[in-house]
Amino acid sequence: MKTYEIQNHAPIRLPNASRSFSPKPLFLERMKKLLGKDFYEYMEILKKPVANSIRCNTLKISPEELLKRLKSKHWSINQPFKDYKEIMIVKGKIANIEKLNDFAIKNSFRELVDEDEIIDLEPGELGRSIEHLLGYYYVQEIASMLPILALKPGPGEIVLDIAAAPGSKTTQIAAAMKNTGTIIANDVSLKRLKILASNMERCGATNTIITKKDGIALCKRLKENGFLFDKILLDAPCSGEGTLRSSPITYQMWNPNTIRYLSKLQKGLLASALEILKPKGEIVYSTCTHAPEENEEVVDFVLKEFPDVKIEAIKLPIKCRPGITEWQNKNYDKKVEKSCRIYPQDNDTEGFFIAKLRRIK
Repeated sequence: MKTYEIQNHAPIRLPNASRSFSPKPLFLERMKKLLGKDFYEYMEILKKPVANSIRCNTLKISPEELLKRLKSKHWSINQPFKDYKEIMIVKGKIANIEKLNDFAIKNSFRELVDEDEIIDLEPGELGRSIEHLLGYYYVQEIASMLPILALKPGPGEIVLDIAAAPGSKTTQIAAAMKNTGTIIANDVSLKRLKILASNMERCGATNTIITKKDGIALCKRLKENGFLFDKILLDAPCSGEGTLRSSPITYQMWNPNTIRYLSKLQKGLLASALEILKPKGEIVYSTCTHAPEENEEVVDFVLKEFPDVKIEAIKLPIKCRPGITEWQNKNYDKKVEKSCRIYPQDNDTEGFFIAKLRRIK
């Protein structure tokens, strides 16, 4: 087994990266403490690129029809979850299509193709395909889709997406709601809101009101005016430790002071969001980081501050590790174990944290 020295770690160059980045010693120490014996497997998976994953936009096309269209382009597609056919992995393109027999062609290439017959898509091919431009699918990493699977928004509900841009999860919510009910999609950045608006239009999401406001200030204003929500998504701003495979610059940007600052911000956002949740309403809190200060510590905080809020168990189609209850001399409520830690090495995805909370009354 390869040994990773905590001090003087060799720079890591990820596939397609233009430069190398060295993990900071403190980051390595923290991850080794979090993962124990799995630390080495974690460091190895970070060297590998994430799969090209897409989500079929069911507002415009069915998964079956999209699959047929993509296979006609000779793309090799995998649908990893039988209960979520809209989630697809684009493995690449079949290189020697003439080698496929008549049976495979007649059956939309359902016959298995040898791995050596599959080549990578051309750079940008996934984003410039006519199906993407028409809004038939959204390019979205699988772990990023999971918070909405946990939230389960339904037709006719009133939903708030507090930090919505660039819109991957907002468009996913709209599809789950079948363009009924109402979504308020908020973000504080005008630049990011322009991207959100563009994505909503491309995907045909018409049940959404876009707002530009600081998240805490927005929740306060909504509370003052008596607005309450059936479901709320808080996909919070975070330190991004879970995105190292696709964004290696995070190695360079990582800073423990940022983690402490974000933890305070996240506590304020989640507490504010709970104030506008209907009785028996549900909120999903998610981040793309592994830092306990931004995850379990935030959930522990609101469980102590809001006695009428409980944490719910989450069932997802991938391996989830339970939330941790101890970190750096702090003890968290045992119930935070019901939250979900998603590590790259467990599922060949990015990293994520998801917790689902319900207001009892």
